[in-house]
Amino acid sequence: MGYLIDPKETIEILNKYKFVFQKRFGQNFLIDQHVLDKIINAAEIGPDDFVVEIGPGIGTMTQFLCEKAREVVAVEIDKNLIPILQEDTLKAYDNLTIINDDILKLDLNKMVQERNNGKKIKVVANLPYYITTPIIMQLFEDHIPIENITVMVQTEVAERMQAGPGTKDYGALSLAVQYYADPYIAAYVPQNCFMPRPNVQSAVIRLKLHEDKPVKVTDDKKMFSLIRASFNHRRKTLVNGLTADLGNIYTKEQILNALKKCGFKETVRGEELTLEKFAELSEAL
Repeated sequence: MGYLIDPKETIEILNKYKFVFQKRFGQNFLIDQHVLDKIINAAEIGPDDFVVEIGPGIGTMTQFLCEKAREVVAVEIDKNLIPILQEDTLKAYDNLTIINDDILKLDLNKMVQERNNGKKIKVVANLPYYITTPIIMQLFEDHIPIENITVMVQTEVAERMQAGPGTKDYGALSLAVQYYADPYIAAYVPQNCFMPRPNVQSAVIRLKLHEDKPVKVTDDKKMFSLIRASFNHRRKTLVNGLTADLGNIYTKEQILNALKKCGFKETVRGEELTLEKFAELSEAL
């Protein structure tokens, strides 16, 4: 099927249902076959896969997912899109469930247990850019059995997810993503691939979740409190940044002793530390 990738068909459907784009939902529908193929290929969708799609829009990518996967669950927050999906664009597919809900409120763990016997799923999404990070982090932190997450995000966000130590894009998001997954930018997407055109450049990034975390820490929440504090004050040395944000938990002397124990200089900055070094510092404290 997959006819919706033609912009004329998309416009025809939108007009038929008198659909109005909702700015609060950050709606930008994909209208480029080449990009869609790259998303499907990056996600490595196969006939045995259970796929959760976040934000199907009018079902452009959903059609392709349904043709590739064993089962698809499409979660759409905008109730105005549900009749389009159910009565028109996706009515031909019997391996599809459409849910009108906020993905942040949905119990995906329960769904995976009930619908996929607890086996790993794949997540595909064209996310509203203002809520990209909260959704991805919730998917990680809820410990849902996921093989990979393939999402369309703002280019700057994709590059931050993939960035390494010492680069301008490296920060708390880089470390959080890389703790849970291996990020790979599959494609850069120009603005004319969407309707309506977004104001920012986009990228497709695949996050392949680690079988085992790359570092072992007693308390990962404590480690991430150190990471956030260090990047909240990028211009400060690590010891001053941690003292500024976590001075009610650790004294400056305790922080200096921990740095010394790890073999770090007193002048070291957070952006110089790898995930392994932050884990080492967390254990030292």
